[in-house]
Amino acid sequence: MESSTVRSGQAELAVGTWAGDRSPIVALHPGVGDRRIWQWCAPVWAEAGFRVVAYDRRGFGATRYLTEPHDDLADLLAVTEANAARPAVVVGNSRGGGLALDLALRHPAHVAGLVLIAPSPSGFPDDDWATIPAEADQDELLEQAEASGDLDLVNHLEVRYWLDGVEQPEGRVAGSPRDLLIEMNGLALRAMPVGDAADHPSVWPRLAQIAIPTLVVVGAHDLPGIADLCGQLVETLPDARLSTIAHSAHCPSLDQPDELNRLVLDFVRSVVP
Repeated sequence: MESSTVRSGQAELAVGTWAGDRSPIVALHPGVGDRRIWQWCAPVWAEAGFRVVAYDRRGFGATRYLTEPHDDLADLLAVTEANAARPAVVVGNSRGGGLALDLALRHPAHVAGLVLIAPSPSGFPDDDWATIPAEADQDELLEQAEASGDLDLVNHLEVRYWLDGVEQPEGRVAGSPRDLLIEMNGLALRAMPVGDAADHPSVWPRLAQIAIPTLVVVGAHDLPGIADLCGQLVETLPDARLSTIAHSAHCPSLDQPDELNRLVLDFVRSVVP
């Protein structure tokens, strides 16, 4: 990996690139990680010939910034314009998936394809979310930990929530992937405020306008509400298909990277040279 920075506003966005001479893949991390969440994926994609670009958003990883009004989409465009000359396949996990949809809606010429891993699109109606008992229990524990200001406990509970899956045994995923997520999320929890983010039109009511080939991916151990959301995405987007990864929760790049790599590469090869 080659490290660099891209300036956007008062931020120096930390960027990692992996060499490849084929069409670029731009990878957007979730809200519980940073660009290192792709460390078991990006080298595989690059070995297949694709140029891979990943960066840390404001408040995550090694990106340096001042608290200021900013636009996450402008940051993404700054990174892609500096590192991805051709339309890219954009891979986004969770909040990264929401940002990928924002890009596809507002700047479709930048996007050759989308891989949306348990995405969080803006405008999804809250009353469509069905909460299960295990999720409600974890939510209550998280609220108590946040109220107490115990960030180590918050980190522990969030990793339990998103890496293991709320209905799975705690510690289902162990070793280096768990240690990495604890480190990444710990940094994010302690980061200084990033400032107000620019508002963009909600994506959910406009999904039918995104006529870009799309692969939607969900882990079998993720929240049922997310599985339902992913199903609705596939029904509404004009050109989308769904893949479910067994034995994975919200972050398959950590707990099932081999299967995620297979799905991503098969999809990318189908939509770009």
